Amino acid sequence: MRKAMQSIFVFFIMFFGSLNALGNVDSPKFQVENGKTIILSTQLTNPKPIVINKKTYAWIPHPSEVGKKIAILSIPYHTKPNSIVLENGASVEVVQGNYKREKIQVSPSKAKPNPKNQERIKKEREEANKIYSNYSQKRLWDSAFILPMDSKITSTYGNARVFNEEVKSYHSGTDFRAQIGTEIRASNRGKVVIAKNRFLAGGSVVLDHGEGIFSMYYHCSEIKVKVGDVIEKGDLIALSGATGRVSGPHLHFGILVRGAQVDPLDFITQVNALFVSN
Repeated sequence: MRKAMQSIFVFFIMFFGSLNALGNVDSPKFQVENGKTIILSTQLTNPKPIVINKKTYAWIPHPSEVGKKIAILSIPYHTKPNSIVLENGASVEVVQGNYKREKIQVSPSKAKPNPKNQERIKKEREEANKIYSNYSQKRLWDSAFILPMDSKITSTYGNARVFNEEVKSYHSGTDFRAQIGTEIRASNRGKVVIAKNRFLAGGSVVLDHGEGIFSMYYHCSEIKVKVGDVIEKGDLIALSGATGRVSGPHLHFGILVRGAQVDPLDFITQVNALFVSN
């Protein structure tokens, strides 16, 4: 699926620019799964922003090709299958991803938080959403993204999470096997906007990479950075742990783009293709 998406991506990048320039060719149709990312490109000087489901996606400079602009479309996980028609007549069909269901046993207090902890969860969610809606307009990422560690993936994005036999949520990131104390590295250059312990995510570090892109590192045993720090790609930011709502030690790695948590591995594949020379 990832290879197929890469092929679609490359074709879309090439054809979308031609489509905008010519304006009178057959409209292309492309598919993307819910929870995934698709990147459009154009050579127009002042392309109009793309509006999908009342969300506006701005065009930003291409990171490696002068004169080009890109629009990173993040498709929320709960998006129902549908066809999105763009201004130039092109369409993006959202299809249901083949996500699995996984059972997880956690302490009863984490599976069913008491009223006090429910209020804490709500407060932490509101705090995070406020941060995500006030992202840096300036691009801080300046090269391809990297994974936060080299380890086996134990749980992929999108799986339905069944905590203690009850469906509670979906998996909004990718889990890496990691013994307590394993080093966690920044996926790209960014500014630390969250560095604290939270009820569900445990020890948490969140980096703002600018332009609505954030990376998340959860369940840490030790945090090595503080809010306001500007971190370079590959810098040590935390040590893995088993804090928060977990069944054992690991790293939860996530990517959020313009308010939507998307498959981080797919996102990295899509963005990093922008740095591949034609």
